[in-house]
Amino acid sequence: MLISMSKMLKVAKKGHFAVGAFNVSSSMLMRAVVEEAEATQTPAIIAIHPDELQFITNEFIAYVLEKIHRSPIPFVLHLDHGGSLADVERAVHAGFNSVMIDGSKLPYEKNIALVKQVVDLMHPIGVAVEGELGTIGDTGNSIEGGATKVIYTNPEQAVNFIEKTGADSLAVAIGTAHGIYPKGFKPALQMNILRDIVERTDSPLVLHGGSANPDNEIAQAVTIGIQKINISSDIKHAFYVKCREVLKNQELREPNQIYPKCIEATKHVVRQKMQLFNSIGKSSNYFAE
Repeated sequence: MLISMSKMLKVAKKGHFAVGAFNVSSSMLMRAVVEEAEATQTPAIIAIHPDELQFITNEFIAYVLEKIHRSPIPFVLHLDHGGSLADVERAVHAGFNSVMIDGSKLPYEKNIALVKQVVDLMHPIGVAVEGELGTIGDTGNSIEGGATKVIYTNPEQAVNFIEKTGADSLAVAIGTAHGIYPKGFKPALQMNILRDIVERTDSPLVLHGGSANPDNEIAQAVTIGIQKINISSDIKHAFYVKCREVLKNQELREPNQIYPKCIEATKHVVRQKMQLFNSIGKSSNYFAE
């Protein structure tokens, strides 16, 4: 079933868990997320980046919505890192019910103005809006991009940003980066910044760049107060590592021979992330509301 992002994150906040936002850019990745969510009775967010949408086309979204509407599990269809009003409008016309407008690289006041403009346009039609304050790092191997230097979210600005924009959720920068971290690189999340933000606002908080971070740090972030965590590179990495392994047998050419094992490998990662976010089996929480 398709539910609002506001409800998805409100219930997560009340239940002290985070919901995984999984980037899907193929029917195989989509199947892995939906089928694992259904098997474990776990709420999930289907996230699609504008570049991914450009590749899969608006018509693919009809398939996504069909899968979601027929499922007994709560889902949200979310635009990840919309970079412009045009990105947002395309997504909404295709059927997304939640959008992110990323003005994090803009000067502070321009970021506020952009997010508020999108909020003013989206709220009357029931579409939730996520903003971002601070910057997420870029490892150079992810479609989501990022900044060469992480600018941590200022807790005082976070409160002001939410009040001035009316955003439904805020992506915070506490030291993560998009993509798979280079060998030997050990990220360390700034939990003190997250605690400060949580103490100042009741707004749902989002963590981008959730792939490849130490499990204990991600679990700690959920305990402190993160309600949505974005996962893209980890599930794609699992899918294509298995795909390369399967294709070592050069005789295989049929999709139904190649992809089932790849989907299963992806499901394994999806489940591991859901366990880490403490969201396994939490679908029932939404029916109690």
